[in-house]
Amino acid sequence: MKFLTQEEAKRICEKTIAFSKADGCRVNLSGEREGNIRYANNAVSTAGLAEDTQLNVTVSFGKRVGTATINEFDDKSLEKAVRRAEDVARLAPENPEFMPNVKAQQYKATPTWHKNTAAIDPEYRAEVAFRSIEAARKANLKAAGFFDDNTSFQAHANSNGVFGYQELTSLGFTVTTRTEDGRGSGWAKRYANDAGKFDAREASAIAIEKAARSVDAKALEPGRYTVILEPDATSDMLNFMFGAFDARNADEGRSFLSKKGGGNRVGEKLYDEQVNVWADPWNPDVPVLPWDGASMLARERADIIKNGVVAGMDYTRYWAQKQGKRAIGRHGNIIMAGGSKSTEELIASTKKGVLVTRTWYIRMVDPQSQLLTGLTRDGTFYIENGKIKHPIKNFRFNESPVAMLNNIEELGKPVVVGGTNSSFQMLLPAMKVRDFNFTSLSDAV
Repeated sequence: MKFLTQEEAKRICEKTIAFSKADGCRVNLSGEREGNIRYANNAVSTAGLAEDTQLNVTVSFGKRVGTATINEFDDKSLEKAVRRAEDVARLAPENPEFMPNVKAQQYKATPTWHKNTAAIDPEYRAEVAFRSIEAARKANLKAAGFFDDNTSFQAHANSNGVFGYQELTSLGFTVTTRTEDGRGSGWAKRYANDAGKFDAREASAIAIEKAARSVDAKALEPGRYTVILEPDATSDMLNFMFGAFDARNADEGRSFLSKKGGGNRVGEKLYDEQVNVWADPWNPDVPVLPWDGASMLARERADIIKNGVVAGMDYTRYWAQKQGKRAIGRHGNIIMAGGSKSTEELIASTKKGVLVTRTWYIRMVDPQSQLLTGLTRDGTFYIENGKIKHPIKNFRFNESPVAMLNNIEELGKPVVVGGTNSSFQMLLPAMKVRDFNFTSLSDAV
């Protein structure tokens, strides 16, 4: 696949818009190359490379909207796509919440592209799998993992003169390591924009160590415990919570952020004072596009929680206009302040507690309180007098991230979690929290 340069992309976008006879026209043009390798039972099972480039054109007549998508970029094909979108728009019902195209935007580039990630090839992917498999074999364990890398560009434009273009790279890696008898399991996940910050051997070593230590797990009575949650143990829970920071849902009474009597809870203290969370598209560890793809609005650095107080929420353009608020691009990342301690140092300061490597199969129980249920897996351990004493059987938990962030005893050093399959890229600390609610045991490893 030929990656389009900024000039080439702009030329195609402008030509597409010129074909339109509608009141408004918007174009999104993107291309990506995604490579991957998968292995299981200490052997590679699949490897692949997928490439695609496509253009999406959306037009409007009044409040009627139509869209068409195409992957050919000659003049005839572009005009055909525009005519198709216009035909759809003429047949569509009016959208009562229609918003016209945004006016001119200032997009400040973010550091989303790295040369060494874009240079990843099949040999690199094979080396990742080999290093992980070799380490597992030496430890008499079985490894299964998946590595993928993505290099892409995104461009957009509209009939009001807006144009944006940016290139992106990313990689993700997960590995699960188990003992031959299946009684011990360890896991690790890594995500990065820059391949220079990724080490397959480091991640695999963690999964191997946890698998070896988790054999012969003992049952611990369910109840409320002081828990050290590694960042990947909290990321899915926090994804649920931050995904609910939507002003309209709150204003209309459908959220834990709904205020009794109407409105939302911006300005109220809902969390421990140690909780500080913000979005920053220019953060070098979790950079995202400088615009929100849905609205074309520029993103900004924005506080979400400040010293435990709800500081900001996401507004769509329609809802911002209705409520008399200023809309900005919706957040693409979540950054949470922490301390300087490693997970090992948090363990060392714990008299009695539970270490959780990972949570999964999380489901919403009650949106009004953000109560979630889920399971621990791939390495859960009992802590006594600052040391891991023995592995324990996994638990089901019923817990709200809102309550969890009110029970913080200590925060560790933030690390990158999340990635392409998450709602947000996240920079999160390990957390020591009290009274985490384990409700029952699980026999799964």
